[in-house]
Amino acid sequence: MRRKGIYQRYIPSVSPDENNSAPSYWFVFTENKMMVCEDHEKTYLPQADKLEDLHISPVRTQYLGTLDGYPCYSAEINPGTVAPEGMVFRDLRSLYMKLDEDIFLLAGKAIQVVNWDSNHQFCGRCGTPTRTLDDEMAKICPECGFISHTRLSPAVITAIVKDGKLLMAKHSRASGDMYGLIAGFVEAGETLEEAVKRETWEEVGLKVKNIRYFGSQPWPFPNSLMLGFTADYESGNIQADGNEIIDAHWFRADELPRQPSKMSIARELIDWYLRNYQSI
Repeated sequence: MRRKGIYQRYIPSVSPDENNSAPSYWFVFTENKMMVCEDHEKTYLPQADKLEDLHISPVRTQYLGTLDGYPCYSAEINPGTVAPEGMVFRDLRSLYMKLDEDIFLLAGKAIQVVNWDSNHQFCGRCGTPTRTLDDEMAKICPECGFISHTRLSPAVITAIVKDGKLLMAKHSRASGDMYGLIAGFVEAGETLEEAVKRETWEEVGLKVKNIRYFGSQPWPFPNSLMLGFTADYESGNIQADGNEIIDAHWFRADELPRQPSKMSIARELIDWYLRNYQSI
């Protein structure tokens, strides 16, 4: 089932409502780990009027908008900061299925905003210290006027089918027996469909046809937007490039290898394949 996204409950904004007195959600990061409260088996986000109320001094904070009417802030704190009692720092991936889904999705936005803010303190064109614009999530150089927005790197991922079998490949950085789908970043000057064709050709030496859009997913590891597609095999024999892909095979629905986590669109594409080709 496709995700509804965070905009059912979340209203993005860059300017806090001074009349909103509700306690704020705090997405606090240090070294790409997020601070959460842990109470027995329950994991949740800290809430406070100010981060200083939790006895933490931020390096920088960013306003994100409201979730169910509660203000949301992201914050960067210094490495080595000790979490308050009852709180710990956790890798964001490990919090999937532990946090409320919308909180987890918003945390994905928060970590990207924190890293963007940290990495754009100076103008990439002339080196002058930047300032954050008041009316949008962007930084401007007061010297040369260069504006930088939050970074986003689109990538395509494709479920490719041949005679009822799904193409799955083992990435050189994958652990154990984990196989995945063909994926890669979109390059300058190409369409999404061209990116699907190029990545498939480069990684496994195959040509595909009937490329169809499936859906998208923000992927904050570190700042991607995953664009899912389905496609049919057209021609060629599998030839793993030996660099990114070290093995690839066609699998029937009843012989799929270990599958990716349910948090990824890769798993949604595989589930689509199973729904449509389970009986073949």
